[in-house]
Amino acid sequence: MRRPIKRVVIIGGGTAGWLTAGVLAADHCAWKEAGLDVTLIESPDVPILGVGEGTWPSLRDTLRRIGLSETDFIRRCNASFKQGSRFDGWVDGSASDSYFHPFSAPPDPDDISCLAVWQAAPEGTPFGDAISAQVTLCREGKAPKQAATPEYAAVANYAYHLDAGAFAELLREHCTTRLGVNHVRDTVSGINVRDTGDIASVETKQFGPVAGDLFIDCTGSRALLIGDHLDSPLTDVSDILFNDRALALHVPYDGERTPIESQTVGTALAAGWVWDIGLQSRRGVGYVHSSSHISEDEACAALDAYLQKTAPGAGVRSDDARLIRFRSAYRKQPWRGNCVAVGMAAGFVEPLEASAIVMVELSADMISRLLPFGEGQLAQSAQQFNDRFAYRWERIVDFLKLHYVLSKRMEPYWRDHRDPASWPEKLAALLERWRHGPPSRDDFPQSQEIFPAASYAYVLYGMGVETAFPETLRRQDDPALARRHHDDITTMTRRFLAGLPTNRQLLDHILQVGLTRV
Repeated sequence: MRRPIKRVVIIGGGTAGWLTAGVLAADHCAWKEAGLDVTLIESPDVPILGVGEGTWPSLRDTLRRIGLSETDFIRRCNASFKQGSRFDGWVDGSASDSYFHPFSAPPDPDDISCLAVWQAAPEGTPFGDAISAQVTLCREGKAPKQAATPEYAAVANYAYHLDAGAFAELLREHCTTRLGVNHVRDTVSGINVRDTGDIASVETKQFGPVAGDLFIDCTGSRALLIGDHLDSPLTDVSDILFNDRALALHVPYDGERTPIESQTVGTALAAGWVWDIGLQSRRGVGYVHSSSHISEDEACAALDAYLQKTAPGAGVRSDDARLIRFRSAYRKQPWRGNCVAVGMAAGFVEPLEASAIVMVELSADMISRLLPFGEGQLAQSAQQFNDRFAYRWERIVDFLKLHYVLSKRMEPYWRDHRDPASWPEKLAALLERWRHGPPSRDDFPQSQEIFPAASYAYVLYGMGVETAFPETLRRQDDPALARRHHDDITTMTRRFLAGLPTNRQLLDHILQVGLTRV
């Protein structure tokens, strides 16, 4: 019998390390004598990047899973509610160029075609408005729930914007005081291996050797275990996604009562795009761009122009921004031997559509489900994990590229993105298919797709793509049924607008009173 996995050692803190520690400790009773032994080693010399992070609705389930109060989370992490994304200027850069990708799903395609519902709406209605009440909620700055709605419950599907540094601190406190995670503040100085080649322990400068059965690399782009030691190669996708720089900074609000946006705003510029994330007390803003298409001075000037337009009285300039260099790449084998990489150690592509934290959640979840196996099953577990995440990274690259290939902007950056030579093969095939029918679940065969067909539809039709209707009438295209669905969405929209507070109003309530715990 090969020995079971009883000791997990996580190298690196931040969101990736502490969220992974929280999931493993909560699922495997680390606070009990018979539970999993979880140790996290965190270097005191490595700062946490925190410029305002966007998340997915899955984080609500993850926070509930590890036992965190939503009220505490919102209070401690400067968090606000996110109901999707708004894309400004991505089609042609005109004043009216804007569309939404909300979190609420469109009507069930087995019941009615989303294109039929759109056709039933008044002429000129944007796709998102026609099939989802949530677009109007975002446009009006409404919250996704009422003050009486319990923690993590929703009226409209939602995620969060958060301060990553504060989030890591809250997770650290929760994991060490409530979930039984051992915390070692030290720097890893070496790696000790077994005869089999597996990692036996990591050497720390002050604490000495820390032994384990499974090691999780959360050391970010340094990738101390999976990269430096195990030499798992990176798959570079910079020939598909060109961005490799970001200028990021904090922007104060004009006043305490400034409305808080209900979505991440992504504004297209000549050689990239700006993220704009509203937290409780400030905004997080960053210009993601391609150094091959714009100089650093030109990027700073573009960011200054954006700040002057959106925050003229804030008193911040590109001089206050931090330059972040990154490489869009991922590892097809994030799990080798008894080491698995999570977070940026496993890969990173540009922050469009906020896939970073959800990939940590998905990684932690799958590691947790594979953990009951002993060392004899490590190879099988690694194969399952690697297959799943190689597929997920490919779909992320496809979906992000979709946002660029449909643009009609004429700057060299956008023209280069439209060059079919830079398109992933699967995406090119799907784009041809979608000329004759909308995205469907049959286009994405896995049961746990990273982006569902609805997400592709929001981008396709938000960007102005036209899909031909079938020659013969199908049940899902019935005009009378489509009108009823559209009327239901219109009624729901009115009810939500009348009954929901603004983001600022709900956050004020949470800060003063809190949400009902269940």
